[in-house]
Amino acid sequence: MICLRYGQDKHEADDIMQEGLIQIYKDLHQYDSKKSVFYTWSTRVIVHAALKYLKKHSWHKLFQDLDEVSEIEDTSETIYESLAAREMVDLIKSLPMGYRIIFSMYELEGYTHPEIAAQLDIAVGTSKSQLSKAKKMLRSKLEYQITEYAKK
Repeated sequence: MICLRYGQDKHEADDIMQEGLIQIYKDLHQYDSKKSVFYTWSTRVIVHAALKYLKKHSWHKLFQDLDEVSEIEDTSETIYESLAAREMVDLIKSLPMGYRIIFSMYELEGYTHPEIAAQLDIAVGTSKSQLSKAKKMLRSKLEYQITEYAKK
């Protein structure tokens, strides 16, 4: 599931997964069960593998630096919570690559904006801007989907 959030399609997600599993195997000696559970550690390794894969394929050109970022208030409504997980994954996958990566890292993986900026070699403001735009786009897509569902 993690790889699908970062890859453009199943083929790319498979490549990311393969790279991630190779990295887990190589770094297994670094895993410390006293610091975290294996799932948490391996998820971080897979995310790093995904970012490395995407950097290798020049994805970072999708980001634009912005000097000023206007935060959009995050509002969640109970009807959004009723969407099936698969539908949410599909909506996230439909976001432009830059939005999707930052949304996934911040909202799903728990990275902070400074951590994202360091990992992606972008400005903190760019990370905030991309997240804000991703949320706005997701909100719009969700509203459309709910409207369409209500028509049925």
